[in-house]
Amino acid sequence: MSDISKPQTPSSELNLTERDKKVIWHPYTQMKNALPHIPIVRGEGVYVFDENGKRYIDAVSSWWVNIHGHAHPHIAKKVAEQLTVLEHVIFAGFTHEPAVLLAERLLPILPGKQEKVFYTDNGSTAVEVALKMCLQYWDNKGKPKTRILAFKNAYHGDTFGAMSVSGRSIFTDAFNSLLFDVDFIDLPGEDNISYLTAYISHLTDTACFIFEPLILGSGGMLMYEAKYLDELIAACKQAGILIIADEVMTGFGRTGSYFACDKLSNKPDIVCLSKGLTGGTMPLGITTCTNEIYEAFLSDDKLKTLYHGHSFTANPIACVASLASLDILLQDETMANIKRVEAKHALFLQDIKAHPKVKAVRQTGTIIAIEWETGNETSYLSNLRNLLYTYFLDRGIILRPLGNIIYILAPYIISDEDLDYIYANIKTALEEV
Repeated sequence: MSDISKPQTPSSELNLTERDKKVIWHPYTQMKNALPHIPIVRGEGVYVFDENGKRYIDAVSSWWVNIHGHAHPHIAKKVAEQLTVLEHVIFAGFTHEPAVLLAERLLPILPGKQEKVFYTDNGSTAVEVALKMCLQYWDNKGKPKTRILAFKNAYHGDTFGAMSVSGRSIFTDAFNSLLFDVDFIDLPGEDNISYLTAYISHLTDTACFIFEPLILGSGGMLMYEAKYLDELIAACKQAGILIIADEVMTGFGRTGSYFACDKLSNKPDIVCLSKGLTGGTMPLGITTCTNEIYEAFLSDDKLKTLYHGHSFTANPIACVASLASLDILLQDETMANIKRVEAKHALFLQDIKAHPKVKAVRQTGTIIAIEWETGNETSYLSNLRNLLYTYFLDRGIILRPLGNIIYILAPYIISDEDLDYIYANIKTALEEV
């Protein structure tokens, strides 16, 4: 009989990367020929450090979540305090101060008349809830609508509903036959806005329009103008189509305002949030909605209930981390940093846009993307991806390319010196790679 009190120690002959390879399956990774995974042992500000002491600038905020940097002392303090008070409690039939306070503080700064918060675990589940809200809203009102409108090349997550409203791509190929049908449209611009609004005006069975405002993230950091999105939303509202803004990536300052939809005149009915919500500390998802949507679920008929929930719904520790992150976000210093990074990127864009290897360079707020000229079509599977990835890692910079597209999406506290170092290495890579 084994002694369960005695921990099983891993082999001291293997380093962390080797131990990882024996037991871990990593996301978005073909494990057969994967590059060795770098063992990170701590983070501080914009930096993470590996087990050999090498420092890396986290220029992608660890998948866009660490908006204030790693191991922020204010967030860490609040989380530590909460751990000794209440770590978790079932959220069906119970509530707690962190969840209520976060909703009270967040709703007033969201775009549109957001009145209710529904808690989940991550961005994909926040989208799932939004879709279910819309579809059941129409069903509850006795006017069932089943179609959904979305953008080509969109990415809304990896659960089945979220995949269905995402553009068909390598992320969905294995599951396409199982996904529900969606009406996909091109991003709006001067050349097609009249056609798109006319198309929308004839939709009669469309429950909702879901979109990533201003920037399609995983689709290649594709960017489009707020004024054309405004026209699409206006056309949808005229046609009785509910509006879902997926601000999972764009929320909490990434586009230069607190939320991308702040730049719109026409506001969403539903907003999806995650990623920067907790400052990158831990998972949490939020779906907010207007009272009009909420009230469609109020009934003596229990079949009109929104039957959705998660074991860790409204986890108190995650809510406290979000409150602490919100404290930092709303400081004048943070918005000053956002504007500083935005201005630095704008200057860098002008500096490199004419380079022959730059197929395109795009910027919105604190996000800048450079599309490398390869002589072929832009592709997530471009062979250039690993070359660029390792080139920057060797120089202590984490830039995770989307194929032949690299982007900077760093914590707001990144210094001018670190930005200049990243810019300089991108310019060198344009000459050498």
